[in-house]
Amino acid sequence: MRIPFRITLTFLLVTIVLSGQSQDNLAPEIEKHLKENPALPSMSVVVVVDGKVAGAGAAGVRKKGDDTPVTIQDKYHIGSCSKAFTATLAAKLVEEEEMEWDTTVGEVLRSLKPSEGFEKATLKQLVSNTGGFPKEVPPKIWSDDAWGAKGDLEEQREQFAEAMLALEPKYVPGTQNEYSNTGFAIAGVMMEREMRMSWEDLIEREIFVPLGMKSGGFYGPAKDGRNPDQPWGHDGNGKPIPPGRGADNPPAIAPAGAIHCSMPDLMKWCMMHMNSATGPVLGKAESFEMLHTPVIGDYALGWMVTERGWANGKALTHVGSNTMYTTVIWIAPERKFAIVVSTNIGQSVGFAPSDAFVGKMIGKYLR
Repeated sequence: MRIPFRITLTFLLVTIVLSGQSQDNLAPEIEKHLKENPALPSMSVVVVVDGKVAGAGAAGVRKKGDDTPVTIQDKYHIGSCSKAFTATLAAKLVEEEEMEWDTTVGEVLRSLKPSEGFEKATLKQLVSNTGGFPKEVPPKIWSDDAWGAKGDLEEQREQFAEAMLALEPKYVPGTQNEYSNTGFAIAGVMMEREMRMSWEDLIEREIFVPLGMKSGGFYGPAKDGRNPDQPWGHDGNGKPIPPGRGADNPPAIAPAGAIHCSMPDLMKWCMMHMNSATGPVLGKAESFEMLHTPVIGDYALGWMVTERGWANGKALTHVGSNTMYTTVIWIAPERKFAIVVSTNIGQSVGFAPSDAFVGKMIGKYLR
């Protein structure tokens, strides 16, 4: 594995900030919040204020029906918050001149025989939800070419990509925005083809290792089907989902949402974006500007971009869920504020109380 050696002072400061400073223990407030929202098995939170970790904590259990407590170092699935990782990986490859933002599907994936409408869809369009794909995957493709895909991870993604690219676009690429996992999945296939390496290995090499995200991994974080070694996901009815095939979405759409990590490690990632910190991952300020600038509507490249008074202007945000975990991220660059909240139950149950806790922390720290 190649480890990038370009480490800037900004990155070193981020590492120090996350590992060695005084901070509030948020566990008591999280425990109170869980009592108010008993459907949530657990919650893990990290808050940064003025560029420093101001508070962190975790409370609850890894699995309903089991009293094993969570810890701040436990790993949670971040769902669609993974999209920003895929977009940032694309920016990395553009910086290294391995690809261009205008590289097209037809140029890289011609062997998959894309329809004429998808041939000119670009890498940038795919990671900004403007690539022409619908939100919902046709049921037969979902069952046969996503869940039913054969071969290794790359082959599974190529099978799914070939099936989706054979369709005609829902709209002309670059003219509308429609939230879609498919665009990110196909962007991942393009990067795999160009780099001759799996999306998972690329994310680990280019992002996890340089940022020191040692907890970073893929698919459901729990491995032990008998004892909760990590937080188990829970469906909308509160049922614990054991590790295995049903604990995540299929690998075919992994670049749209398959990453897991601890919340302290996720905050390292958020602080890089909060500071637009050139260093071990991205070396150019314009790369961050590209990632953080909306293309159509309020969606940029893997990030939702909005205006908030408490943020003194622009805020970056995303919600992620694989239907068994929920993660919420908010970043306010002007305030040097960021918060990550994760719970091990799906978005239909987990989002509202997670978002409410974000509001509590904004009230607590941004008076």
